[in-house]
Amino acid sequence: MISKDEQMRAAVAGQAVDWFLERDERPLDTRESVALMAWYRASPVNVEEFLGVAAIARDLRAAGADPDHSVEALVAQARADDDGRVRPLWPRVFGAVSDLRVRRWQTAAVTIAALGLMSLGLFWLWNLKPIPQQASPAGATALHFATRHGEQQTHRLADDSVLHLNTDTAVTVQYGKTQRLVMLTSGQAAFEVAHEPNRPFLVFAGPAEVIDLGTKFDVRLRSDSTVVTVVEGRVAVGQSDISESRSMSSNPRPPVRLLELGPNQQVSVSGDAWPATPTTIDAKRTTAWLHRQIAFDHEPLERVAAEFNRYAPKPIEIMTPELRKLEITGTFSIDDSEELLAFLRSLDGVSVDVTATRIRVAKK
Repeated sequence: MISKDEQMRAAVAGQAVDWFLERDERPLDTRESVALMAWYRASPVNVEEFLGVAAIARDLRAAGADPDHSVEALVAQARADDDGRVRPLWPRVFGAVSDLRVRRWQTAAVTIAALGLMSLGLFWLWNLKPIPQQASPAGATALHFATRHGEQQTHRLADDSVLHLNTDTAVTVQYGKTQRLVMLTSGQAAFEVAHEPNRPFLVFAGPAEVIDLGTKFDVRLRSDSTVVTVVEGRVAVGQSDISESRSMSSNPRPPVRLLELGPNQQVSVSGDAWPATPTTIDAKRTTAWLHRQIAFDHEPLERVAAEFNRYAPKPIEIMTPELRKLEITGTFSIDDSEELLAFLRSLDGVSVDVTATRIRVAKK
């Protein structure tokens, strides 16, 4: 009897085969690539199954030049194989490809033959490989990067673009022949994009989608909105419906109304209303985190505390409500909490008490 988990895996395997064949036949357009990214994001199982199919196809192509490993020979061997270890895979693979269009059958048959010859243990080994080490045969690469609390990372991507990750951040990067896609699922990232006019660079973050026009920009994902800040060059920003469920045959959405931003401009994107009104800001202050600093210009203490708490092992608690609106101006290191605490202690009527687990700020 097939368990629910096996049934679920079989269904996901079918979707993985379908997506793989779709990409193998032709380059995906932008909307199809976005839908594929949404499918990846829905579950780690989706990524695992897709990478398994991709690995099989890659090995088959490498073996294709050997007459002993022709499709006909593989099918003949698979039919003759009585090894019980591979039998459970056949119902799963048959279910995965039985509904494919007739014109895809030849490619699907190759996948069936390969699975018939692979052991169950090797199949699970493929599934357990980390995403950053896998490349699809279509030339696209799926990479995942993440930082812990207080940690920052910098990565140079395959096209020489540079990705900076702030604290508590997670991104997935996928490069294809016709576009470069980044999914920011939490935190904040800054991008230095290598210009490629024939391969746009797109970032999806919560309710926002950002199309690079040759620039440096910052994207921060908040609980209720996404904030986009341009440092150099220009970007086009719009609302994203990547989280919505829809089939590939559904009617396309109306064209997205894009808002173009230039240097030192910032916009907040939410699901409530669009287009939003951009504001003029000091982009260097917004991206001070790239130098492991936080900078403020007449901003309330409650916001200063919230920013500090993104990095510090001991959070700041404002014990006196009237201090929340106290305006703070200055630039502080995120690696030296004593610098900020010394500044707070220097303010009239403010006391700072440091315990083993937190920092309490109160009125004297």
